[in-house]
Amino acid sequence: MSGLPDARACPGLGEASDLKFPLGAKFREPLTEARFQQLFGDAEQESDLLSEPRWSRLCRQWRRLPGACSGPGAWRLLLARLPPLRWLPHYRWRAWLLGDAVAGVTVGIVHVPQGMAFALLTSVPPVFGLYTSFFPVLIYTLLGTGRHLSTGTFAVLSLMTGSAVERLVPEPLGGNLSEIEREQLDAQRVGAAAALAFGSGALMLGMFALQLGVLSTFLSEPVVKALTSGAALHVLVSQLPSLLGLPLPRQIGCFALFKTLAAVLTALPRSSPAELTISALSLALLVPVKELNVRFRDKLPTPIPGEIVMVLLASVLCFTSSLDTRYNVQIVGLLPGGFPQPRLPNLAELPRILVDSLPIALVAFAVSASLASIYADKYSYTIDSNQELLAHGVSNLISSLFSCFPNSATLATTSLLVDAGGNTQLAGLFSCIVVLSVLLWLGPFFYYLPKAVLACINISSMRQMFFQMQELPQLWRISRMDFAVWMVTWVAVVILSVDLGLAIGVVFSMMTVICRTQRVQCLALGLAEGTELYRPLRESHKLCKVPGLCILSYPAPLYFGTRGQFRRTLEWHLGLGEGGKEAPKTDGPPDAVAEPVRVVVLDCSGLTFADVAGAREVVQLASRCLDAGIHLLLAQCNASVLGTLTQAGLLNRVTPEQLFVSVQDAAAHALERLETTGPKTCTVWV
Repeated sequence: MSGLPDARACPGLGEASDLKFPLGAKFREPLTEARFQQLFGDAEQESDLLSEPRWSRLCRQWRRLPGACSGPGAWRLLLARLPPLRWLPHYRWRAWLLGDAVAGVTVGIVHVPQGMAFALLTSVPPVFGLYTSFFPVLIYTLLGTGRHLSTGTFAVLSLMTGSAVERLVPEPLGGNLSEIEREQLDAQRVGAAAALAFGSGALMLGMFALQLGVLSTFLSEPVVKALTSGAALHVLVSQLPSLLGLPLPRQIGCFALFKTLAAVLTALPRSSPAELTISALSLALLVPVKELNVRFRDKLPTPIPGEIVMVLLASVLCFTSSLDTRYNVQIVGLLPGGFPQPRLPNLAELPRILVDSLPIALVAFAVSASLASIYADKYSYTIDSNQELLAHGVSNLISSLFSCFPNSATLATTSLLVDAGGNTQLAGLFSCIVVLSVLLWLGPFFYYLPKAVLACINISSMRQMFFQMQELPQLWRISRMDFAVWMVTWVAVVILSVDLGLAIGVVFSMMTVICRTQRVQCLALGLAEGTELYRPLRESHKLCKVPGLCILSYPAPLYFGTRGQFRRTLEWHLGLGEGGKEAPKTDGPPDAVAEPVRVVVLDCSGLTFADVAGAREVVQLASRCLDAGIHLLLAQCNASVLGTLTQAGLLNRVTPEQLFVSVQDAAAHALERLETTGPKTCTVWV
């Protein structure tokens, strides 16, 4: 075989110490899978597991369940489902209690105005935001595994819930409702929001029963960040009527953002100067305070509670100046004391709200799980994604009985809790005490609070979500595909709606994964001189290519979407049929296939899984190689792929002696087989 320029001859096949054992010492014979199992594993047990039907394995696991109902088994189950039983006995009272107390009180102070503000996003009276800031926090403290997670009202969920509530319980076209009619409309909307919380909680509990915590991985980081950033823009635009004092109906459905902008611009001459002034002064205070808290977070003992200061100042100003009567400024009004009477949401509405509950449940769990994972990695502890499903499912389900709307972990309060020195879930109890005091005693102090201030709190709380766009240049440098996922999701959320944008983002993200698996190249491997390492021939190393031997690596899953490419690529390399003439060129040099292939080694280490279509493709390849006189060797198949190939009938085409534990073992066996034809030379590609 002629070489390329700067090529030289390698030792012949007969010189086994240079090719098979380049370091000059033969340590062992090539190991097949069967021989490896005999030496290092239980071959019979492995064979039984591969051939055992799935239903019999499930029956065997079912028979083990009675043992789990013993006393020790029940205690282990209780420890797994009630995390305080694990961390409370090891709680460092002197070191952590003060930090948890300060952080909990700080977060609770922020929960009060933020809960009332997000209730307006949900299209329910403000007091129901306080309920949602109390019951879910208390339940998550008992069931959650995120030590630094703060739950409660979340702007994105409130926006999604509000859109669904407006569609399910629309406001009459006239708009001029009496006080009784307004109360009836609010009661219907509260019931619809509670039904959405009940439905999303039930869905998360169903996912927990099926152990589907892994579903959170399908909402990738670019999708979640683009979703929250796009939803923040929706929140900003939806609050413009409240900032300007314009009594405009809420726009829902596709293009709602642009419809709202058009309605605001049309009604701009009718804006209220008093509410516009209140909004401007509120933003002038809230935005700088937020910036100071971020820039001096290491120097401040606790973050400055700008929201509660603004609420108190605005309430005092409105009361002393009688802004509600003199200038018709919209105020919060009376906050009912105590708790609502628990009642089951209208179950007849559940079929209608399930379509809306599913994206709410997915977003709630995805945001909560990603936040919990970030802080768990930062502070070196672990979370249980399935337990998080249980915690948020129970939190939404039980809180819906008290007229709460859907809830989850929140970006702003979680960051605030960490900055204030929170250490464990115990901080949630102190947060609940603050909200409870407002519900029982301090509610009347918020009677004169202008709703425009709550709209400003909504907007200022979106700061972190807007600043996520600063990561786009770095994302462009790291991965253009992830950048495309981010942009497609964001554009879909902004132009269409949060629900449709989420669906489009997930589908597009999955499509990029599928496209990546179909764009991989089958790599021809060569032996690096002086080693027993096999590397792709395209790399700039001195690599040996033995005539008659072809070593191929296919680094992608083998399923129905990639089987065609797999077949065409191997036909081109092995010269089987007509497909090789039309297949694209691969990494080897043009004359690398001039010598007929007599032995092919297929490196299966990159095959993470194979479905029925992919397994049958390998079986057909084995049959075609057998007919063409090519000796096929498979190397480094994982147990799942090997089991699938075995069930598809691979062992009817090849023998167990053709399955090897590594590429090196398979190549050594191939060289021994080629030695029978006499010594050959190989080319070194430089």
